[in-house]
Amino acid sequence: MIRPLLIAAAIATLATLSGCATTASAPRSSAAVAAYQDNIELAGGIFISYTRDGKREPLNGSFTWRQTKSTTDVSLISPTGQTVAVINVTPRAATLTEGGKRPQTAPDLDTLTAQTLGWTLPVSGLRDWLQGYATDRDGKRFVASPANDNVITRDGWKLEYVSWQDETAAVPRPKRIDATRIVLGEAVDDMQIRIVIRPQQQ
Repeated sequence: MIRPLLIAAAIATLATLSGCATTASAPRSSAAVAAYQDNIELAGGIFISYTRDGKREPLNGSFTWRQTKSTTDVSLISPTGQTVAVINVTPRAATLTEGGKRPQTAPDLDTLTAQTLGWTLPVSGLRDWLQGYATDRDGKRFVASPANDNVITRDGWKLEYVSWQDETAAVPRPKRIDATRIVLGEAVDDMQIRIVIRPQQQ
């Protein structure tokens, strides 16, 4: 069975960067994130911590993320900088290609992670989350801003937009996103994900 790092790193961003400090008395900007884009390219890393069978497991890695309206392509990179796997998602299937091994395919990426890891990681939600969007537990569209920085999603995740590339920008972009699974019922006792998005080159 493939190492959890390979799928985990498909989700996003690098680990230990701290948020930008804001003075307690300074009001936070209510400016919303940019309009949703079907076509984006991002890079970053991820830190995942979960408990399974009473044992705490930390995982980390980095990735590049490219999406169009109908596809998502993710390259997974080890902590030493080696590309260890590539994930391709289309409307018909999700495929994981790992060096030296036969490609693994499933109808969608959530199913692929469930088959590979034994539980579902929120990969499909990341197409929204990485841009500051989500669907809340009432089915309404959530749009993030520095002043509106957390939501519980319809599929049971608490999202916190901890820091921004520039919190004072007219159109802020997410930098660090913390996700905590609050509805489990799977093979893990708890799960936290920290995503840090690297600044986009202009």
